[in-house]
Amino acid sequence: MKKSTLIIAPIIAAIAGGIAIKQGYIPVFTAANGSVRSTSLAADVDLYPAKANDEYEVAQSGRSPKTPAPTPPAPATTTPPPKVDETALRYFARQGDKRRLEAEIARLRALYPGWTPPADPTAIAPQTDPALDAMWKLFAAGKLPELRKAIGDRQTAEPGWKPPADLMDRLAVAESRDQLINASNLKQYDTVIRIGSSNTSLLTCSDVDVLWRVAEAFAKTDRTARAKDAYAYILDNCTKPEERLATVQKALPLLPRADLDALLAREKSTPDGGKEFDSIRNDLARKAVADAGTDPKLVVPPADLSRVEKLANDGTEPSDPLILGWYYLRRNDVSAAEKWFKLSHERENSASAAQGLALAMIAQKRPAEAEATVYAWRDSSDGTRAVYMAAVANLLAQDPPVEIPAAILQRMVPEVAKAKDANAAQQLGWYAYLLNQFETASGWFSTALQWKPDDEPSSYGLVLTRQQLGDATGVAAIQRRWAGRSERIARLGEERNTRQRGLVPSPELFGTPGAATLQPLPLQPVTSSPGPANPAISSTPLRPTLADQVAETIARTQASQPQYRQAQELQVQRAPPPSRERPRRPAGNAGPRAPTGCTTTINPQVLSPESALTRGWCLMDINRPLEAAAAFERGLLSRSESARSDAAYGQSLAYLRVGLADRAAVAASKARQVPSRQVELDTALLASRATEAFNAGRPNEALLALDQRARIAPERNDLMILRGYAYLKLNRVADALRVFEAVAATGNRDGLRGIATVNAIRKREY
Repeated sequence: MKKSTLIIAPIIAAIAGGIAIKQGYIPVFTAANGSVRSTSLAADVDLYPAKANDEYEVAQSGRSPKTPAPTPPAPATTTPPPKVDETALRYFARQGDKRRLEAEIARLRALYPGWTPPADPTAIAPQTDPALDAMWKLFAAGKLPELRKAIGDRQTAEPGWKPPADLMDRLAVAESRDQLINASNLKQYDTVIRIGSSNTSLLTCSDVDVLWRVAEAFAKTDRTARAKDAYAYILDNCTKPEERLATVQKALPLLPRADLDALLAREKSTPDGGKEFDSIRNDLARKAVADAGTDPKLVVPPADLSRVEKLANDGTEPSDPLILGWYYLRRNDVSAAEKWFKLSHERENSASAAQGLALAMIAQKRPAEAEATVYAWRDSSDGTRAVYMAAVANLLAQDPPVEIPAAILQRMVPEVAKAKDANAAQQLGWYAYLLNQFETASGWFSTALQWKPDDEPSSYGLVLTRQQLGDATGVAAIQRRWAGRSERIARLGEERNTRQRGLVPSPELFGTPGAATLQPLPLQPVTSSPGPANPAISSTPLRPTLADQVAETIARTQASQPQYRQAQELQVQRAPPPSRERPRRPAGNAGPRAPTGCTTTINPQVLSPESALTRGWCLMDINRPLEAAAAFERGLLSRSESARSDAAYGQSLAYLRVGLADRAAVAASKARQVPSRQVELDTALLASRATEAFNAGRPNEALLALDQRARIAPERNDLMILRGYAYLKLNRVADALRVFEAVAATGNRDGLRGIATVNAIRKREY
C-alpha cells in the first residue's frame, strides 16, 4: 500500500477524544456507534509494534495493516469473499479522472485487503444503467443536493430500486467533507474536530486539505501538541513535495518554534543535495531576527543569526541586510548596524535603509553624513521625518560648533519650520546664540516654546538671550513662569558660587512666555570662528545629550515601521493624569502667606527650625516645592511636636507636588499626624501611586491603589477615568464601559471619550 493513501483516523480519533497513546494502541471511534476500540498504529505510521489484528477493526477504521496478524485456524466452512462494488471505479475510469481513480483504488484496497484492481480499468464495460450513470456524474461534479434529489426521485418512481451502497457511502463522506470545510471557514473548530473524528475515511493523504484543517482546529483550540502530531503525521506519510512544504508553511503561524523545529527535522533531501525545508528555515530565521530588531530583550539563536547573515552576504536583495541593521542597532552595536544598513542602502536606496544608516551615523557622531543620507526621504513618513530632525539637531548641537555650509543651513531651516520640531528649533537657537546672533536665537527659542511650551532648555535659552539683549522685563516674566520649576532660570543673575545643582523641576506646566516672541530670523552662515562662549552657557548643560537624542529617535522610528515589528492590537488611549491631590496648609501655621519673604535663596540649615518651617510654607505658596521640602526637613528638628507634625505634613505635600509619592509617604511618617490630616495625606498618596502605576504600565497596581483610596474617600471623576483606562489595559472592556458611562452621565467630556475608545475597540474586534 502507498503511504499517501494511509488513513490518519486513529491519530485524529485519539486526539479528539483526549486519550493518550499507551502501549502501542490508540482508541478509535468506530463509524457504527461511536464506541471506542483499540487498534495498533503500526500499520499506519510504523511508530509502534504491532500487537494484534482484528478484521472488524480494520473494516471499521478503513485501514489495511502492513503486517497481517497471525491467521486463525480455518473454520469448518469457508466464507466466500465479499463482493466489491466497483461502480465508482468504473465511472472514474471511463471519465479519465485519474486522481479520483487512484483514490478509489486506495479506498477499496483498504476496505478489502484481498481485492486486486483490474489491470486496465479504462477497458471496463460501460455502465448499462444511464440513470445511475447520471447520478455518478452529479457526484463527480460535486452537486450533492442534486444527487440526493435524483436518488429520492428514482426511489419514488421505482419503489423497489435501491441505490448502490458504495454511492451512498461516498455521498455521506462527501457531505461530511463539505460540512467540515464549512465549519473550518466559519472558524467553528470544535465542529471540525468532531466531524473529522466521526468520518475517518476523510483523513487520508489523498485529501490533505482536510488534514490541514483538522490540524489547524487543534491549534486554534489550544491543543498545540495534538496539532503538531497531526502535521507530523502528514510529513511521515504523505509524499508529494508541494503538499509537504505547504504543511510546514501552514504550521508556521500556529505552532511555537520548538514544535516547528520538530517538524523541520522530518525533512527529506532534494535531488540537488539540499533540504526540502531550507526556504522555511530561512523564513524562520528572518522572522526571529526581525522580531529582535524591535525588541532588544529577545534572544536570537546563533544559528538563525548566522543563517540570515549568510543570506545577506550571498543574496542580492536589500531586505536581509536591512533586518540585520535594525537588529544590531537595537543592541547598540552601531558599527555592525552601519555595515548592514549601508549594504542594504547600496542595493536599494529605500526610506528604511536611509533611516537606519542615518541613525547609526548619528550614534557615531557623524550627523552631517546622516543629514545628507536621509534628506531625500524626509517627507516619506513620520519615521524618516523624525530621523532627519534628529540629524539636524545633532549637527547643530556639536560642541565645539562646526561650520555648516550656507546651502545646508538654508535647506534645514524650512524643514524645521515645516516639521514644527521643538528640539531642532532649540538647537538652531543655541547655534545662533554661540555665534552671538542673539535676536535670531531669541526667535528660535520662542518658536520652540510655541511648539513645546514646557521645554525648560528652550526657556533657559530664551531667558539668556533676553538678558544679553538687555530685556529685563522679559527676563522677569520668564522667571515668574518657571518659579519653583527651574533652579537655573530662577537664579539667573545671582553669584555663580551660590548655584546648587541636581534639583528636579516640578512637572506642572505653564503656558508660553508672556513676553513678546520674535519670528526666527534667517541664520547667517559661519564666516569665521565664533568668539568665546558666554560663561553662563558653559557652566550649565544646555542641550540634551547625544545618547538621549539617538535613543529617542530610534524608539520613534521603530514605532513607525510596522514591517519590522509584530502586528499590534488596538492600543488603548493613555488616560489623562488626574489632578494632584493637595491637602490644605495647616490653618494654625504662623508663617507668612505672602511670597515676599522667600524670593531670595537661603540655605535652610542656617535657619532655626521654626524659621525654616515658616519659610517652607512660603516657598510652597510661590510653587518652589523642592526648596520647600529642604526647609521642612530643617523644621523637623523642632522641639515642638506640633511644629514637627506641620513640617512632616508640609514635606509630604512638597514631594506630592513634584510627583515623588514614595518620598511623600516617608515624609508623612516622620511625625504623628491628626486623623483628619492623615486621611488627607493617605488619599493624596494613593491617588499619586495609582497615577504612577498606570503610567508605568502596571494597571493592576493602579486599580489596587484606587480601591484602597475609595475606602477612605469618594472617587473623583478624574480618578474614575483613570480606573476605566486601567480596566481597558486589562481587557476588562465591560467594566471600563460601565465606569466611563457613569462619568459621562455627569457631563464630563473625558467620559464620552472613554466610551468612544471602548466602541472603537469592540469594532476592531468584530
